[in-house]
Amino acid sequence: MKATRNKILAIIPARAGSKRIPNKNKKNFLGKPLIAYTIEQTLKCPIIDRVIVDTDSPEIAEIAKRYGAEVPFLRPAKFANDKARVVDSIIHLLGRLKKEQKYNPTHVMILQTTSPLRELKDINDCWNLMKKTDADTVLTVCPTHPRLYYMDAKQNIILANGSEKQSTNMQAWRPAYILNGCFVYIVKTKALIKEKGVITKNTKAVICEKWRSVDLDEPGDWALAELLYKNRKNISARIKKI
Repeated sequence: MKATRNKILAIIPARAGSKRIPNKNKKNFLGKPLIAYTIEQTLKCPIIDRVIVDTDSPEIAEIAKRYGAEVPFLRPAKFANDKARVVDSIIHLLGRLKKEQKYNPTHVMILQTTSPLRELKDINDCWNLMKKTDADTVLTVCPTHPRLYYMDAKQNIILANGSEKQSTNMQAWRPAYILNGCFVYIVKTKALIKEKGVITKNTKAVICEKWRSVDLDEPGDWALAELLYKNRKNISARIKKI
C-alpha cells in the first residue's frame, strides 16, 4: 500500500487588534513589517506545502500577499476579538479549505509572527521529532528557572511547585521550561480537530536557546528583539566561545 504524502500547511495567525503593541503585525521591524519575517522564512522551508496568513485585516492581508503568502479568506469577526481562541479560528479555516478547495493537510504548522529570532533549524528540528516519534503535537520551549512563584493580591510571594526547605541550588531542582512564544507548533490535523486544541494529549517539545526566545508582547520585548536580531550572529559566535 502506497504511503500517503505528508502535507504540511503553515498558518500564520495575524489578528489586527493588539493592545500593548498597536498594529504589531504590520509594524516596521528593522526595515519591513514584522509579519514579513515569518512569511519569508516559511517560504524558504521545503517541507511546507502551503503558507496561509489567518487575519481579519484587509491591510494585513495585502501585506501578506505582497510577501508571498496566501490569504484565501478573512477571519470572521467572532474569531478576532480579545477573548477568541486562535485554535477556533484555525479549525474554522481548515473547514473552509476542505469544503471550498478540497484541501485537507495532514499536519498544521502554526508560526507566530512575534518570534523574529526563530530559525529554519527550529522548524526542521520539530518536524524531525514529529516523524520519529508518536507525537500528535511537537512544539518549542526554552529553559526557565525551576522555582515557580505566584503573587497574591497582597503581594505575598508563594512558591507554587516545591518547598522553601529545598535547596536553592538550581541543579537540585528538576529542569523547567516555558513555551517560548511558540516559535513552532506542528500538530496532526486529525488530533487538532478531535481535541480542539494545539497542545494535545500526546505533545512533545524541542528545546530552543533562551536568548532567542523573545516573544513580542510589550514594547520592552520589541526593543530587546531588535537589538538581538541585529547582533544575532555575533551573539551566537560569542556564546560558542564561552
